[in-house]
Amino acid sequence: LTVVFPGDAAAAGSYGYTNSGYSVYEEENDRLTESLRTKVSAIKSLSIEIGTEVKNQNKMLSEIENDFDSTGGLLGATMGRLRTLSRGSQTKLLCYMMLFSLFVFFVIYWIIKLR
Repeated sequence: LTVVFPGDAAAAGSYGYTNSGYSVYEEENDRLTESLRTKVSAIKSLSIEIGTEVKNQNKMLSEIENDFDSTGGLLGATMGRLRTLSRGSQTKLLCYMMLFSLFVFFVIYWIIKLR
């Protein structure tokens, strides 16, 4: 390694070495910049895909929410009809149907047991 002072005759040769060292750093910087650019591009496309997926999921969730709301309304109306049926004069009819069901169950049980 030689030390070159300004105004020395060897200074012209040392500029080539200094420029080549600077060029190595600049090439490495360019390579790292390109690598960073590639990674940023990949992250950008990934974030766009995530945003699209989130929008689709939110749309499906709102559709499911609407379906549950309509099902809840239907179930509420059915329960209201059942309460009206149980409070009304049709209680006797409901009791007769249950007794008939029990009778059929015991008849089938008795037939199976005899075999």
